Amino acid sequence: MWIFARVSPGIATLHVALALVIALAGPVGARAQTVVGDAVGPETNLPIPRFVSLRGGEVNVRRGPGLDYRIDWVFQRRGLPVRVIDEYGNWRRIADSDDAGGWVYHALLTAKRMALITAPEVHFRAEPEESAAATAKAEQGVVTHLLQCQPDWCRVEAEGTEGWVRKTAIWGVEPGEVFGD
Repeated sequence: MWIFARVSPGIATLHVALALVIALAGPVGARAQTVVGDAVGPETNLPIPRFVSLRGGEVNVRRGPGLDYRIDWVFQRRGLPVRVIDEYGNWRRIADSDDAGGWVYHALLTAKRMALITAPEVHFRAEPEESAAATAKAEQGVVTHLLQCQPDWCRVEAEGTEGWVRKTAIWGVEPGEVFGD
């Protein structure tokens, strides 16, 4: 079970984020971004690699780019960030935060940017600095929306609460990537 808690003056309200099974994958955001590397996909002309998220709650991951290929596993976590590492026709080869992956149909991915909390516990901060007030905390495994990223910090949102977290505490954004307001 993953815990997400809002921190308000004197009161901490706990919200349990449901984690149903294995978490993997996700499509790239449509926001302007700093691209790390020069490779582009042969089908989309979008950067390779790039981050995206899973569109649905069940995404079949196949051994190859087509319906004739065996399903190796099923991602069962809507919004999970994944990295697109290759393209072939309407198929995208993806990898998750553990570098496990395979081929998925392009329509099962979305450009909505998400991040996976990878640190054991993360405090959302009111400003992008360690000394800023904590607005919430999240445990490892919580999936958040990526709203904005600076060189070392990203502004995220989970369950209606926004805050800044260090890039080193999340997966779903490149180290040098900057985007948003």
